[in-house]
Amino acid sequence: MENFIEAWKERARQLKVEVYALYLAYRDPRVHWAARVFTACVVAYAFSPIDLIPDFIPILGYLDDFVLIPLGVKIALSMIPAHVMAESREKAQEIIRRGKPVNRIAAVIIILIWLSLAALAILLLTHRTQ
Repeated sequence: MENFIEAWKERARQLKVEVYALYLAYRDPRVHWAARVFTACVVAYAFSPIDLIPDFIPILGYLDDFVLIPLGVKIALSMIPAHVMAESREKAQEIIRRGKPVNRIAAVIIILIWLSLAALAILLLTHRTQ
């Protein structure tokens, strides 16, 4: 059982590096605009403190962590040229080795997007009930 847990921890560490590499790759001008948009959404969701399905919901709460994010990463990886991803992975590993960067501006933007979506949903729901 301990090996199983360690394997999952290692996979989670690899996924974090991969998501950060995707963050670097989607900003590369050699990446097609559609891949950039999709990858930006995957990265924003992966870094977002708010989950589509809250973690406190039994079993389903971790669905996004175990299924949606890896699936989004896999699709994004298929859309980005291999040489761009190779360069981005190298940069990501180097940056993480030096100390994981904190981008407070990106965090604020992600939170504002989620709050805007929540406000829009509330507005639509209250409009329909009137």
